[in-house]
Amino acid sequence: MSVKAAGDGGQRPFRIALVGCGRISERHFEAIAAMPALRLVAVCDEVAERARQAGEKMSVPFYTNLATMLAEAPADIVAVCTPSGLHPRHGIMAAKAGAHVICEKPIATRLEEADALVYACDQAGVYLFVVKQNRLNPAIQLLKRSIDLGRFGRIYLANTTVRWQRPQSYYDMAPWRGTWEFDGGAFMNQASHYVDMIQWLVGPVESVSAKTATLARRIESEDTGVAILRFRSGALGTIEVTMLAYPRNLEGSVTIIGEQGSVKVGGTALNRIETWEFAIYHDIDREAELLRGAPNPLSVYGSGHKPYYENVVNVLRGDSAPDTDGREGRKSLELILGIYESARAEREIALPLRAFPPDHETSGGRRS
Repeated sequence: MSVKAAGDGGQRPFRIALVGCGRISERHFEAIAAMPALRLVAVCDEVAERARQAGEKMSVPFYTNLATMLAEAPADIVAVCTPSGLHPRHGIMAAKAGAHVICEKPIATRLEEADALVYACDQAGVYLFVVKQNRLNPAIQLLKRSIDLGRFGRIYLANTTVRWQRPQSYYDMAPWRGTWEFDGGAFMNQASHYVDMIQWLVGPVESVSAKTATLARRIESEDTGVAILRFRSGALGTIEVTMLAYPRNLEGSVTIIGEQGSVKVGGTALNRIETWEFAIYHDIDREAELLRGAPNPLSVYGSGHKPYYENVVNVLRGDSAPDTDGREGRKSLELILGIYESARAEREIALPLRAFPPDHETSGGRRS
């Protein structure tokens, strides 16, 4: 599928539709509205009142059925912001309609469904973008550049911590929240970006050992958990997650410790540099110093959705490669599922859990 974008030569904006008008959709609407290269053409939610409110706010037609929206409001891109367990189903429908897919995290709640979505986008010849906006936080970008430059030397230890507060009222707002089928628990939902972050920064995980618990919330899945990682590089890592922090969100951080450097990026959502020490000075250090006192964002979602959409537009114009495609989005899901399997089996689990079927690598179309 080839789509022209707005720009020199009178090219039109990309038409984008959105399904799932819940909490996260606001970040998407803000990003889309800020970009002349995008034009929102329709919204959809199975809850009629929510669809109506979003449609009226954004001045576009609204629908309660995705198939109807895809048939009546042709779009070049569909943003999928529905509950996690519905991402593959809705993404596949959009791909079969010929639209590129922007999928909120996680890509799916089951590995086979993630693979089915990747395969469907390959077969349809469309891109699959998986939203990992925290990778674009300024402090994280500086950390990633420092790792890629080898400034840490050998990395010994990595940690990510999510100490947030989600009261019972949060889970009671929608019947799918906290369920295994549609949501998953603290690792799958709230900490998904942080699980992604640690494997993106340090590299592939060789094995994981984990414990999870439902200590206070009335939900199927976990509200608290810890995981110990062994990376292929030999480094060790830990992930600590809870939705029970009192009385509010306290911390969302990542720490990397190596032979020539130590960095902690914290705040409530990976926005503030708390530790930045290297044996050898680099110009990056001057930029890092400016982020030591960075204010916390207005929400834990941060401000990365707009630059994420900028990457989408650049990819569709042929000027860039996707920051996070379907295969990249699959990696963090695999680690999360390894964490869950370890907690259930009460033993260490080796990764990968399952390789791509051969036709996923050899099929035609875009590399999703």
